[in-house]
Amino acid sequence: MTGPGGGLGRGDLLPDVRVPPPGPRARELSRRLARAEAPGINTLVGPPGAEEPGLLWAEARGANVLDVDGNRYVDLTSGFGVAAVGHRHPRVVAAVRRQAGRLLHGLGDVHAHPLRVELAERLASMVPVAPTRGGHRARDSAVYFGISGAEAVEIAAKTALLATGRPGVLAFDPGYHGLTLGALAATSRPEFREPFAPWIHRHVERLPFGADPGEVAAVLGRGGTGCVLVEPIVGREGVVVPPAGWLAALAAACSEAGSLLVADEVFTGLGRTGSLFAVERAGDGGGPVEPELLVCGKALGGGLPIAAVVGRRELFEGWRTGGEALHTATFVANPLACAAALAVLDVLAEERLVERAARLGRTVGARLSGWPQRFPQVRAARGCGLLWGVELDSAPAAERLVSGAEARGVLLLAGGPEGRVAQVVPPLSIADGQLAGALDILEEALRADPPVPPAAR
Repeated sequence: MTGPGGGLGRGDLLPDVRVPPPGPRARELSRRLARAEAPGINTLVGPPGAEEPGLLWAEARGANVLDVDGNRYVDLTSGFGVAAVGHRHPRVVAAVRRQAGRLLHGLGDVHAHPLRVELAERLASMVPVAPTRGGHRARDSAVYFGISGAEAVEIAAKTALLATGRPGVLAFDPGYHGLTLGALAATSRPEFREPFAPWIHRHVERLPFGADPGEVAAVLGRGGTGCVLVEPIVGREGVVVPPAGWLAALAAACSEAGSLLVADEVFTGLGRTGSLFAVERAGDGGGPVEPELLVCGKALGGGLPIAAVVGRRELFEGWRTGGEALHTATFVANPLACAAALAVLDVLAEERLVERAARLGRTVGARLSGWPQRFPQVRAARGCGLLWGVELDSAPAAERLVSGAEARGVLLLAGGPEGRVAQVVPPLSIADGQLAGALDILEEALRADPPVPPAAR
């Protein structure tokens, strides 16, 4: 499909909005979807029975999205961070097409396939994991595949329980780890958890993200915590960067207590923060951190569902039963997803996208740093690499920025517990001019939004 602006080309084009979104085709399809799909699974705004129409994507390439009405956007969401190498990267598409002509589906936990072997070896060799408890670096790492980030978080938590025998989980607020029941127990936002509280296990303790290491040590010192689950940089829940040295102190506390540090890098991993993984960032102030288990997903599949947990081989020995697998799925390590993931890893290295994210991140940071002084509704801007959060003074202000950007051809999401942090998360491959133009549009939307007097908020 091509739009009025001539299609998406290489995906490095500026916005071209000809029909005020959502257009007539989007409205028609939104009405049909609201009638046919269960409420809530698609985030249509408005009360039941009066859902407002949303955008529907028809095509995406690079950092561009084309909607069903032919409008072209610059995507500052990366499709929830999935399109780190860009939407529909030619290398990823070619790899999937080749594999589709050979093998579409394997046999889950029974019969593997060659690309699964190759991907497991690649991930095991590239992901940083902590040395053995005795101080000797592990000779090998192992990979446990999942389909989604939430599932991989649950695999990591289960691994920690099997390895330590301790059911306790320490999680941090804010933090987002997924909405399946096991991951949901650690996700911080109460409105996600409370409807399912009777089914959520009770072994999770919570501390504020960035909590004093002494508080962490006190919790771990009680002896029941096997898993310390943390996002090295909080993603969806507000883009919060930890205090300098905090991750290193957290790792030290875990080592002292015999708890396993699990880094949830589903959002931050694979170049997003300007390092291959956020735990490797020298900017933390405490040097690179090596968790016992690292979870990755989203960007790994380049648009197809796959996730993985990587850790020392010895930690996974508890899964060995001699019988049926204790955790598996029909589509685990699907051949198409493995083909896409291998292509993603090649593209990240060959196009030097991690370094590109670091370079563009410095540019974005320099520009956003002045927004709190220039725009009264902006309270703060924070982040690194190509993961940035713009904190507004209210959720309505964030909603106005998102809608104003959309009307001008830029896709943006707001997150955080109160929904007032607009997230700038473009593909790592976004062209310099596209990124600058998208930020121009955000500034235009902010200027067009008159600040609301405090008494009226």
